[in-house]
Amino acid sequence: MTRLRLVSTAALVAFLAVPAAYTYGQDKADKAATGDKSELYQQLNLFGDVLERVRRDYVEPVDEKSLMENAINGMLSSLDPHSSYMNPKAYKDMQVQTRGEFGGLGIEVTMENGVIKVVSPIDDTPASKAGIQPGDLIFALDGQPVMGLTLQEAVDKMRGKIGAPIKISLRRANVKDPIDVTLNREVIKVKSTRYHLEGDVGYIRVTSFTEQSTSGVLDAVEKMKKESGGKLKGYVLDLRNNPGGLLDQAISMCDAFMEKGEIVSVKARKAEDVQRWNAKPGDVANGLPLVVLVNGGSASASEIVAGALQDQRRAIILGTRTFGKGSVQTIMQVTGGGAIRLTTALYFTPSGRSIQKEGIKPDIEVEQAKVETIQQRMSFRESDLRGSINNPNKPADAAKPADAAKPADAPKPDANNAKPSDGKPTGATPVAPPIPAAPAPAASADPDEPPKDAVADYQLLRALDLIRGISLYSSRAN
Repeated sequence: MTRLRLVSTAALVAFLAVPAAYTYGQDKADKAATGDKSELYQQLNLFGDVLERVRRDYVEPVDEKSLMENAINGMLSSLDPHSSYMNPKAYKDMQVQTRGEFGGLGIEVTMENGVIKVVSPIDDTPASKAGIQPGDLIFALDGQPVMGLTLQEAVDKMRGKIGAPIKISLRRANVKDPIDVTLNREVIKVKSTRYHLEGDVGYIRVTSFTEQSTSGVLDAVEKMKKESGGKLKGYVLDLRNNPGGLLDQAISMCDAFMEKGEIVSVKARKAEDVQRWNAKPGDVANGLPLVVLVNGGSASASEIVAGALQDQRRAIILGTRTFGKGSVQTIMQVTGGGAIRLTTALYFTPSGRSIQKEGIKPDIEVEQAKVETIQQRMSFRESDLRGSINNPNKPADAAKPADAAKPADAPKPDANNAKPSDGKPTGATPVAPPIPAAPAPAASADPDEPPKDAVADYQLLRALDLIRGISLYSSRAN
């Protein structure tokens, strides 16, 4: 702003001293503006000429409506991967989707180098059940290549009659051969919020930001408070593979866990169009520790939430780096009942960070991993040693385990058949029986996908341990 004021002051001085010079400069600016309009009109004439030649000379008759829609969409999609045109049907589908119920495969996609890239499958949808993973590249639909299609055209092909099958051909990192997956289209009813108690920690999973997301989180917190009898030690907010959604829901969800401070700012083309949102007093979690789980499938609105809670030191972010979509799209209805999705701004976290192409780097980076119990080796303890001193805090008869209290002259097992009659190891130095190994959990097909079984979810286990550790430390400090 200081620089703008200095430029304005210099122009004013020049005007007062040399009026003729100012008039000349103004005329020059007017001519430049006129020249710009003239160039635009020439380009519009060029477009009209091409359109007429296509209508008149193309080898087959063309659908003029489709031709114009494709021309508009081509203009928008050339700007960035997220700007596009929606015809009236697509616009209606989008409105239904943000309300939390729509038809299709349950997959969030974007365009990358002419192919469709999977941002994230939605939980409990055909795409999720078929094992489609974030980062998969879709190169063909029903055997037809997607190269040359716009993002909206590809999405339209994936939608269709409920129950109708579609074959998706994709490539996956570190997999040599293409993968073909056949899915049946379903009505996708997205329950954007799920929750349950993990012992003394509340677990909330948000799969997308729809109109019901924040209310779902608030409801989940209140119900878990009652179920736990008010003895919760903290909360885990799981935003893994959450592709985003409505900006206002991301803001209200942050506000639910924050007492004060900036949540996010949005900066548009003009400096005066900056918008900021701040939290209002009131923390639904009453200050209890909060851990947010993220991964490469966490995008857009998920990154707004993670970035705000991280910058304001309200939560610890755990997992892997997020997707990196830091732009805001505005839906604008246009003539004919359709709409355009236009990137109009970039959003910034409270510290002024732009997430665009960078993503949110977690405070504690934890890759998803397979967890299994290692069988302990045969060992013995102090209590197993002959003649060990009794614990003064316990009665003498409870000082040793049953195995250690056996007579000293108990028979030794035969070296050739070391199986005592009672099935327990015996002898001069008794040993503790081995602890049976727990069955190893099944590894998730996608290393980034949250496992369905909490016991197998290494990132979640780390988050639970972190919350319990913070709670223990805080209680001791008080």
